[in-house]
Amino acid sequence: MKIISWNVNGLRACVKKGFHSFLDESNADVVALQEVRAFPDQLEVNTRTPQGWHAFFHPSERPGYSGVAIYTRKKPTNVVLGLNEPQFDVEGRFMAIQLGRMTIASVYFPKGSGKDRDNSRVEYKLNFYRSVFDTIQKMRRVGPTIIAGDYNTAHTELDLARPKTNHKNSGFLPVEREEIDRWIAAGWSDSFRLKHPQEPDHYTWWRQWGEARSKNVGWRIDYLLTSPSATRRTTSAFILQEVFGSDHCPIGINIT
Repeated sequence: MKIISWNVNGLRACVKKGFHSFLDESNADVVALQEVRAFPDQLEVNTRTPQGWHAFFHPSERPGYSGVAIYTRKKPTNVVLGLNEPQFDVEGRFMAIQLGRMTIASVYFPKGSGKDRDNSRVEYKLNFYRSVFDTIQKMRRVGPTIIAGDYNTAHTELDLARPKTNHKNSGFLPVEREEIDRWIAAGWSDSFRLKHPQEPDHYTWWRQWGEARSKNVGWRIDYLLTSPSATRRTTSAFILQEVFGSDHCPIGINIT
């Protein structure tokens, strides 16, 4: 099974930049999207219900903001929308599907910077992390669990091009990185780093100015974290830096 995750930075815009071609040619079984930024009825029919796919959406209540989705070739046995916590669910940041005993979640973790880049949303971000953690800890008891998403945190200095100048910025604050440490200590695995230890220059997001992407001055903030039983079944992990259409690129794993 091939599972892909992608922050599309607006699905309607990404469609105009080749999303459907990517979906058709990806050979994926499941594609998890973040930052959809559209209500389902705002999407064209072939985006909302593409041939050969089952599609599910959990939008934000605020128009043009946040939102997650999952496309799956196989019909799920269950679909979970939200965390049952209104402060998070109004922003459309968490959903999951179950394929038999396997659970795959699409999660768009908040930025902590706030609109004024004053780190005013860090506490909200950390509370969201904790809520997701509590939820997925229960899900993994059922079977292999994969948490696909934009975590909005670079875990280690290896995961961004310029760590020294970002220690005080949300996305690389010690308290944010420590939260990912807590997940790892609880048995979750960073699937890409597990397969590519100590390899530099692997990023998933770049600023949209200053030729950041062409110069590969980026951050690895998109992950597929796997529960122990899913980790044992993961055969490969990859980053598709050559795929455009967003300020993020897709990432993925192959799992047996």
